[in-house]
Amino acid sequence: MDPKNLRYAATHEWASLEGDQCTLGITQFAVDQLTDIVFVDLPDVGDHVFQGDSFGEIESVKAVSELYSPVNGEVVSINEKLIEDPSKISSDPYGKGWMIKIKVEPGSKLDHLMTLEKYQKQIASEEH
Repeated sequence: MDPKNLRYAATHEWASLEGDQCTLGITQFAVDQLTDIVFVDLPDVGDHVFQGDSFGEIESVKAVSELYSPVNGEVVSINEKLIEDPSKISSDPYGKGWMIKIKVEPGSKLDHLMTLEKYQKQIASEEH
């Protein structure tokens, strides 16, 4: 996925909407902050997630962080490969490191999330 075409949450998740399916992952900035990712806890297929609520956890050698959903919907797919090898998140956060796919309500949009430009301004302010 091209980071320019994604939308971003203030909590460092990215989202890509195609039709009624939204793919979620975490950003390169989040990966860099976490460093070595050792474990990821994802929801089950069929679980419902809600905008702003936690859908799982990611654990690194430094910390355990909650993962937050930027949308409402039903989990239709999880990236099972991350359970066995969470390092894929670090090596390819916008590709093979995707986490879950959510079926959203028809007509859902990601307008409430930041563009790449706005997200870059946010992380620049966090780094100082």
